[in-house]
Amino acid sequence: MKVKFLLLSLMPIFVFAKVHYAKVEPYETIVVKSSVSALVLDVNLEAEGSMVEDKKVVNLDDRLDKLNLEASKKNKLLLDEMFKINKDIAEGLKSTLERQEGYYKRINKLSTASKTQKDNAYSVYISAKTQYLNTKEKIANLEKQINDIAYKIAQLKDSIEKKSLILKHQYLYKLMVRKGDHVVPGSTLAEVMDADRAKLVLFLDADEIKELKEKIIYLDDKKTEYKVNKVWRVADKKFISSYRAEIYIPAPKDFFSKLVKVEIK
Repeated sequence: MKVKFLLLSLMPIFVFAKVHYAKVEPYETIVVKSSVSALVLDVNLEAEGSMVEDKKVVNLDDRLDKLNLEASKKNKLLLDEMFKINKDIAEGLKSTLERQEGYYKRINKLSTASKTQKDNAYSVYISAKTQYLNTKEKIANLEKQINDIAYKIAQLKDSIEKKSLILKHQYLYKLMVRKGDHVVPGSTLAEVMDADRAKLVLFLDADEIKELKEKIIYLDDKKTEYKVNKVWRVADKKFISSYRAEIYIPAPKDFFSKLVKVEIK
């Protein structure tokens, strides 16, 4: 019995890893929704199912916004010109006011000046001051109008931008609207994927997630340098005794969605 025990203790210890099968998925999937209400003027159905490089795939009706934007820009130019003119007028009125104020103060101190002269000087001074203050008030109102129209222009630009779905190096998986549809805020426009990278999604037992950094990942029986990049600390709702984990890998050269054998040991 001692000999048998000794032989058993000298046998190598084999670590058996649980075999998983994971689908190669795009790194990220985004559901693009509309933030405005508008008519769908056009969709690029030919781009569906392909990598899109800086191309418009959904075009919502933005014609009124563009007309409004052009009119608002012209109005702002007019307001800017009026503001500049009134600033120049205010500078001239300020100079006149200072002279009239100085004249009134000087003549008001003279005992030789008649009451009529003093009253006239005061009247001219008050008139100059009123004109100056009215112009300053007009400048303040113009400044408010300029700020309001600048905000309106920014809103219109934002609205126009949101009425065009332009993809830049993204995979267009599916278009959810068609020409002639009317969308509202929250309507789904398209499903888009980041296909530059890929990920493998696994569901690991509690024992498997221990000391993951020290473990080696095998894909289709081949040793790799990959590591488990992300582990959920709460058990999955569907696989209630397992924890979701993700391994990030380069995007495949051909097709996604193929099954890969995964072992972590």
